[in-house]
Amino acid sequence: MSKKKRYIGTTITLSVLAFIWLLPTFGLLITSFREGSQAQITGWWDIFAHPFNQNWTLIAFDQALNKKGLAASFISSFAVTIPATVLPLLFAAYAAYGFTFLRFKGREFLFSAIIGLLVIPIEAALVPVLKMFLSFEKHTGIALSGQYAAAWFVHSAFAMPLAIYIMRNYMMTIPTALIEAARIDGAEDYKIFWRLVLPISVPALASFAIFQFLWVWNDYLIAFVFVGNDHPVLTYTLLSMLGQYGEGWQVVAAGSFISLSVPLFIFFSLQRYFVRGLTAGAVK
Repeated sequence: MSKKKRYIGTTITLSVLAFIWLLPTFGLLITSFREGSQAQITGWWDIFAHPFNQNWTLIAFDQALNKKGLAASFISSFAVTIPATVLPLLFAAYAAYGFTFLRFKGREFLFSAIIGLLVIPIEAALVPVLKMFLSFEKHTGIALSGQYAAAWFVHSAFAMPLAIYIMRNYMMTIPTALIEAARIDGAEDYKIFWRLVLPISVPALASFAIFQFLWVWNDYLIAFVFVGNDHPVLTYTLLSMLGQYGEGWQVVAAGSFISLSVPLFIFFSLQRYFVRGLTAGAVK
């Protein structure tokens, strides 16, 4: 098979996969612009059968924007997402530096054990972690459950294994001679990390930041269990837009696209680092 035919085949395959992946989002977009009665009676694909019998409107967006508590939910989502993205990045960068450039007994075993934690689903730890928070409050009087800090802790803890893995893979591409030269010049590990390794590792930091921000921003379960109704995040408020009998899907669709604007901004702002940060260290 010629190189040109392989290129055409790859392009077609990727185009089909992209189409399948984007189809639900396209349906959500169409639903957000449809009139409420039409959205309840017929599916979004009805626009192809009756393209000239549609009543397009922006009422759903107006209802979503004027929803009581939506602005507060945006603030709550940022209050959960930003620390839950920064904290694992900071600690994982420290850990990755140690696993890459420091020599200590059991380093590879400890690293393997941390990576093994990736197989543990976060749902399996909800009850034990919640009991731990309640026990901590009982003995110290400091309440974590129901506060933003609880979500920061849970999201950061479960993000650490992947963050360490990505950061270590990237740091392994940094020449060891560069680190040794800095040590010969009298730089300590603290200074080497902040002045040399961390600036070089910006692509890996940005790659994981995109993943983590998207995961936390779109999360419902962790925020609902550990933060609760007192500080509802955006995903909780979107769910509350749905009526008791399932009516109001067009408002939920409009609110979802309003929520989508933030992750899209983050992704397009950092996408130049995305592929470089993920693929670094994959090939030696």
